[in-house]
Amino acid sequence: MIPIAVLVTALLAGAVTWVQGGAIQRNLADRARAALVAAGLPAGNVSFDGRDATLSGFPPWDALRALDVVQGVDGVRAARFDGDVVPLVPSPAPSPSPSPSSAPSSPPPTTSTTAPPPTDKAGVQAEIDRMLTETPISFVPDTARLTPEGEQAARDIAIALAKAPADFRYRVTGHVARGPGGESAALKLSRDRARAVTRVLTTNGLTAKRVTYRGLGDARPATGGEEDRRVEITVV
Repeated sequence: MIPIAVLVTALLAGAVTWVQGGAIQRNLADRARAALVAAGLPAGNVSFDGRDATLSGFPPWDALRALDVVQGVDGVRAARFDGDVVPLVPSPAPSPSPSPSSAPSSPPPTTSTTAPPPTDKAGVQAEIDRMLTETPISFVPDTARLTPEGEQAARDIAIALAKAPADFRYRVTGHVARGPGGESAALKLSRDRARAVTRVLTTNGLTAKRVTYRGLGDARPATGGEEDRRVEITVV
């Protein structure tokens, strides 16, 4: 009798867990769809596996915004597109060509060539560090919203990493200085900023399984004149 009672108890516990998990997924799906409708993005589907969202059916020009809306729903751990979907990023308008009469004479052709992208981890890491030093990823103060310059910097890094070996993985780490909200607020802001950068990387050429993120708050202050408010990208 005792073994049977134990088995029945285990089955009941499993059923309760399954029902609760299904309820969480339905709740997240309903709130995600409501957020998409409120944002004017009803044309698409969103489903959940636990707290991870999968989006499909969105037009390329709406995909990046739809991903951002679902990522912002409270309780969503991660969001991705079904398959290797690369959302359409608007290209800048081309500059008008000068008239033939005012066009300067073309310089003589050169024989210089662009160096091939690095294929080893040390070389890729050095390239990431160089790009972040030249153009740091910046945010609107006290928020996790990227500035236009910061988003472009993250997008440029994503394009560079897409040329690296496909088995390389990356970790995005956010750092901030402690503010009025104390340690917990600094930790949350650093994590949200790292997630925002990860979202740009995974919508511009990298699959979600190749990128992880974390926030360290103000646990590792900058040294050597660097900014406390910074994002690091590391080859792992």
